[in-house]
Amino acid sequence: MAYAELILSGGRIFQGLHEGFAEALAVANGRVVAVGQRDAVRALAGPATVHIDLAGRLAVPAFNDSHQHLLPLGLTMGQVDLRQEVAPTLDALLQQIRDAAGHAPKGQWIVGRGFDDSALDVRRNPTADELEAAAPHNPVFIVRTCGHVGVANRSALALAGVDASTPDPSGGSLDRVGGQPNGTLREHAMKLVRRKIAAPSDTQLVDAIERAGTYLQKQGFTRVMDACVGMTAGMREITAYTTAHQSGRLPVRTWMCLAGNPDGIADAAWAQGIRPDTGDAMLRYGAMKVFCDGSAGGRTAAMTAPYLQGGTGMFIFPTDEFHGLLAKYHRQGWQLAIHAIGDAAIESTLTGMEAADSAAHPLAGRRHRIEHCEFTNPNQIARMAARGIEPIPQAIFVYEFGEMYIQNLGAERAFASNPWRSWLDAGLHPATGSDAPVSTTDPFRNLHTLVTRRTIKGTVLGADQRISLAEALHAYTWAGAYSQFTEADSGRLVPGQRADIAVLSRDIFAEDVDALLQTQTDLTLLGGKIVFNRHD
Repeated sequence: MAYAELILSGGRIFQGLHEGFAEALAVANGRVVAVGQRDAVRALAGPATVHIDLAGRLAVPAFNDSHQHLLPLGLTMGQVDLRQEVAPTLDALLQQIRDAAGHAPKGQWIVGRGFDDSALDVRRNPTADELEAAAPHNPVFIVRTCGHVGVANRSALALAGVDASTPDPSGGSLDRVGGQPNGTLREHAMKLVRRKIAAPSDTQLVDAIERAGTYLQKQGFTRVMDACVGMTAGMREITAYTTAHQSGRLPVRTWMCLAGNPDGIADAAWAQGIRPDTGDAMLRYGAMKVFCDGSAGGRTAAMTAPYLQGGTGMFIFPTDEFHGLLAKYHRQGWQLAIHAIGDAAIESTLTGMEAADSAAHPLAGRRHRIEHCEFTNPNQIARMAARGIEPIPQAIFVYEFGEMYIQNLGAERAFASNPWRSWLDAGLHPATGSDAPVSTTDPFRNLHTLVTRRTIKGTVLGADQRISLAEALHAYTWAGAYSQFTEADSGRLVPGQRADIAVLSRDIFAEDVDALLQTQTDLTLLGGKIVFNRHD
């Protein structure tokens, strides 16, 4: 008789949306071998079986962050944290910069991330002059929470050679006052400054992967998609991931999405022999990323109707070039993972995907993805469902950015954003994630937002688009696996699936929804092995 190596019992096991709950679960050889009634499962115990008493807690499939940036998340953990909770006013933000400059040698770059101009008391970005006054002896570059807008001080602009004569680059723009750049750089314009900042070393890249992965394990994650590998350090990121994996320093299973813009690594990776759907259970190549537009917060997401402040956002590439990229990567066999937020960008993305469809290279079964996909209309949803094109939104955006959507787009468009109920009713499989370091990876805040659709101020952003807690967990587990072609292997707790499990600090189905915000992950199991124990 083959004995179970580990048995969980004493609480409920959430197997999946359609499977419901069980009383106990057994693991052997890294996989679930039995799930069911307590006595039947415990009959599989042997003398060396490890027993975990759930003590009324809930076990769920481990979380899958289906869109984030693992390596950049690790790097930003060492930068100045400018999130709203830390720097809610302009004065607080500038004090953060002063403090960082006070501990930095003269001439060293001060880099920060996370501010939200719509949440600051002044309702605008800091200026180059204000950042210069805060750090007169250091170049400064800070990035808005969305990652699509940055602000540099005068010293940084001078090092980058940016002045009144600098033209707006293709796919980007510089804000100006009286003809002079005021420090704000949008989309591709950020590269003018970023290219002057020293790239992280190979060692720092591997350290960042391990740091971020370990952080995610503590929250119950065992799978992520790094949504733009190569965006920070080019092909060296491929080397860093390979090194981390081979040296046992890759804490979470990672689905690789390569940077496919012309300035990305797509061509270099292809020439090196990297192909889609290759790798192993810990590190696998799967998708290709192309940017269509920017962000709603930075007012660079491409919209059909203007923002309340004017303008309709921007497209990163001319339509012919953009559609050519989609067709090229589709023919090469990559899953497309296209950044499109505004309804105009989603329309262009769908049109380009539809044009790439052919008898030799059909769309059917490819599970192409539209990343973020926030402002879809009913016609677009129907077209996505007909072709199996999946939305990959981030629930947390409703919480963190919902009030900003109202400010920039008005209540009607804001309330219709991220239409989870409509997507599910259309037969789509929206998977959620954090887009970290853009937003918090906290799975319980994300789940709470899916169920309540409350913004940071408590506004319910479209009550008709709320979903159930079971559906929210499904989005964070099975749907993430489906988006990565691993649903036969993960995303549920049924016999044969990998024993990637999160044990929560409470049974979230037995309490009020707001109890989610006091919930933590107590245990994380990867392939049946405990990789995080909060009480150890």
